[in-house]
Amino acid sequence: MADERALIVGVGDGLSASLARLLHREGMSVALAARNTDKLAALAEETEATVHACDAADRESVTALFAGLDSAGAAPNLVVYNPSFRVRGPIVELDQEAVEKTLMISAYGAFLVAQHAARRMLDGDGGTILFTGASAGVKGYAQSAPFAMGKFALRGLAQSMARELHPKGVHIGHFVIDGGIGDSDEGQRLHPDAIAESYLHFHRQDRSSWAWEIELRPWVETF
Repeated sequence: MADERALIVGVGDGLSASLARLLHREGMSVALAARNTDKLAALAEETEATVHACDAADRESVTALFAGLDSAGAAPNLVVYNPSFRVRGPIVELDQEAVEKTLMISAYGAFLVAQHAARRMLDGDGGTILFTGASAGVKGYAQSAPFAMGKFALRGLAQSMARELHPKGVHIGHFVIDGGIGDSDEGQRLHPDAIAESYLHFHRQDRSSWAWEIELRPWVETF
């Protein structure tokens, strides 16, 4: 697709940074969104990206993000949703507000971003929306109920959207990241650059063989 414009929501030092660098090298214009934008200065300079303050779980903040991109003529045709929050503990001891925050960031924020992105893609030439999930989205671990709730909801959102929007030209992808992310000479962790390559490949799949979900794990990870 010519004039590819990417938006990465929930940018940090790991996967999001690797994605920004890769997409920039591939000739895409990149927009970086996060609640704390101070940490993005170096990455933005390296990737020639625009930087946007956004609380993904806040309706008005997400609306303002997309309105700003529209005004700049930068409505994205590739959107990656990375935000996540986790709280652990016995079910009877979990803080209710922390659980609510987990669900708002992991799932509701994904819905808000995806809804805005899909509206623009359906009115335009299509596009791709990718969600970063986890193994917690397919199996709930003990003392990790909030994270499982959020990631199960994220996976359900992606699956429903894929069934609705694939026939309309909008490619939806959910990534089950099963393992720790980081740099390891032994390949025992998922290298963020390698994950980014998988995201790009997914985005560029021919529509005759679109996937909606892929699981990524290190070669030593049990499952």
